[in-house]
Amino acid sequence: MKRAALAMSVACCLAACATAPRTAAQPMIAVTVDDLPVHGAIPKSETNTGVARAVISALKAQNVAAYGFVNGYWTEKDPATLEVLSLWRAAGLPLANHGWSHRHLNEMTAAEFEQELVRNEPLLRMGAEDWHWFRYPFLDEGEDDAKRAASRDVLARHYYKVAAVTMDFSDWAWTAPYARCRDAGDAAAVKRLEEMYVKAARESIEYSRSLSRTIYGRDIPYVLLLHISAFEGRMLPRLLQLYRDEGFRFVSLAEAESDPAYTDQVQLGLPAEPKGLEDKASRKMPLPSRTDYQPALEAMCRN
Repeated sequence: MKRAALAMSVACCLAACATAPRTAAQPMIAVTVDDLPVHGAIPKSETNTGVARAVISALKAQNVAAYGFVNGYWTEKDPATLEVLSLWRAAGLPLANHGWSHRHLNEMTAAEFEQELVRNEPLLRMGAEDWHWFRYPFLDEGEDDAKRAASRDVLARHYYKVAAVTMDFSDWAWTAPYARCRDAGDAAAVKRLEEMYVKAARESIEYSRSLSRTIYGRDIPYVLLLHISAFEGRMLPRLLQLYRDEGFRFVSLAEAESDPAYTDQVQLGLPAEPKGLEDKASRKMPLPSRTDYQPALEAMCRN
């Protein structure tokens, strides 16, 4: 009887375990920062070096090894901005390629695109990290399949991988309004900017996760797009904590893009898949709605 009872108990336990919901895997996110050393306007009381220090401090505090994507044009226009790249590298953060002058791919021939790529490389070779990652300026991968294929061929010949973007809330749109509002001394407007930024970031988490689940049936490791700016320096501690609070684990760009979802981005000899999560998801369902913050941002702190 005791053996029968024990067998029944084990069977019940196994059945319960089989039907119990599994704990979801912890979502992962890689942070990337575009437009080093300069992105847009900054308040008159700040400097580009100070902006970089604030962004770097926030990343280091959360132990986030974010790639900084470089437009070398600024180091030629204003050599003092080289200090931003030096600070980034001294902090142990990697640098990668964003094109020399942040030009739209659709404005260039394949030969001009290659020149934009190669001209940036001396600034990247100074470090020991893997700098063969490329972020398309404006996320412009080409107006048609032929243009996209030509750029991928250039990148492949120079041993690059594409730094995809799978989470984004247009953080760049806060850059100019923040500079205006700070210069105007409008503290109430700055507070409003902060509230809108956090709301937009929170919304983007659920948006990207819903697209990923539609396409892949799971959370892929996300690649977050940010920009170096005075407002980013102000908000980054809060933003990174938001991702922590939402259960994310920070990973490197290479770890995120080792996921099969990014195979066509790291093996450029393969045919290109549809661009980004939105393009892929739109083929399966209507895209969820998103709040458009740009009209309100554009209107803030204008005389």
